[in-house]
Amino acid sequence: MTLLVLPGLLLLWCWLMYGILPLRWQNPRLAGPDASLQRACKAAARGHWEPAAQLFEKAGQDWERRSLYAQRLGGVAAAGRDRWLKAWEEARPEDPAAALVAARARVSYAWKVRGGAAARHTSRSRFEGFHRELYASGDDIERASALNPGDPSPLVAEIWRARGLGYSPAAMHALWSRVTHLAPHHFEAHSSALQYWTAKWHGSHRLAREFAEKASAGAPPGSLLAVLPMIAWYERHLHELSHTDFLGREVRVLVDAALADVALADPDHPRLAEVRHLLGYFLFRQGRYAAAREQFRHVDGYTEALPWRYSPMRSLHYRAVRTKTGRQALTDRRLR
Repeated sequence: MTLLVLPGLLLLWCWLMYGILPLRWQNPRLAGPDASLQRACKAAARGHWEPAAQLFEKAGQDWERRSLYAQRLGGVAAAGRDRWLKAWEEARPEDPAAALVAARARVSYAWKVRGGAAARHTSRSRFEGFHRELYASGDDIERASALNPGDPSPLVAEIWRARGLGYSPAAMHALWSRVTHLAPHHFEAHSSALQYWTAKWHGSHRLAREFAEKASAGAPPGSLLAVLPMIAWYERHLHELSHTDFLGREVRVLVDAALADVALADPDHPRLAEVRHLLGYFLFRQGRYAAAREQFRHVDGYTEALPWRYSPMRSLHYRAVRTKTGRQALTDRRLR
């Protein structure tokens, strides 16, 4: 009975707080629309690898896109639907794209075994499985790198491995040098490395902030790396956020810098949608509803991004914020 009542109470709370929510399905695996990637993921779930292979062929040396494709398709395989990936590797045993997806799949599966709970709420058996899979992923990452030495994407997977296995700072710096030698302004590499330096993993609030500020300061306009200080701030204040925290001058400056970077970014940047989600949320919390609505307009219907990724009910959380943003933007317009 309790299990049946809780969702109803949650929906009632959302209605009281934000108004009636559109209940259409949200895509929890992507941050924004990408028809080709969606088709490839659906085909993979049905056991067909050819659309995935075609994605990588079209991506060529677009390392950002290759990393995104490997991450999302690796997630499909890690969910237990990997028959297509095995068939791909059998058909093309030396295909660097197949090897890359296999490496990401092993890393993704390790994190799936661990689960999303805090360390104190994670069982010893889960940690043992997590570490076992991450250790095993080393061979997959090395093979993917050897098949395509110029591609930083396997090393991005290793950053996730470094976080989970607790690489020493010296080992992390060595890995980071290899990554930035190949792709100095790679977005996923930077956002993943930032997590390593947070206090909840292997760094501190200061180290995370310094990493983010240095990367942002040295990045070309439109790289999207201006959002890194925002992420570092959010990670620092995640468990003590209040409405007023978002209204300070420091945060306003961070948001405005990220907005300027987004305005200069390539509209087809594969990670732009992720940045829009976080920007939209910050703008919403600052009461800048029209600007927030503009960010959400590009990504509506998708929830694989911060801050929703940290929510146990990500689709409802997104839809609640999105609904109130639209309503408040309309109200503000009428009051002018």
